[in-house]
Amino acid sequence: MTTFEFEAEVAAAAAARTDIAWSEPFCSEGANCFRFGRDAAGRAYIGTTGSDAHVSDSVEALRALVSAVKAGAADHLLA
Repeated sequence: MTTFEFEAEVAAAAAARTDIAWSEPFCSEGANCFRFGRDAAGRAYIGTTGSDAHVSDSVEALRALVSAVKAGAADHLLA
């Protein structure tokens, strides 16, 4: 990949991020607030409030991630 191709890809990704339709934030205990979004291409996003950082994947993949976390798959990270 050339520098020009890389810069074009980064610019396209940045433009796509501005078209994310975010839902109202979901806040759990403390100040942990998450938001979910989708873009026109159907990709799903999970981010935190107060930050532009987010995770992006297919709706099915993020649904599986949320289900696994709810089932306790990440509980070892809390210890």
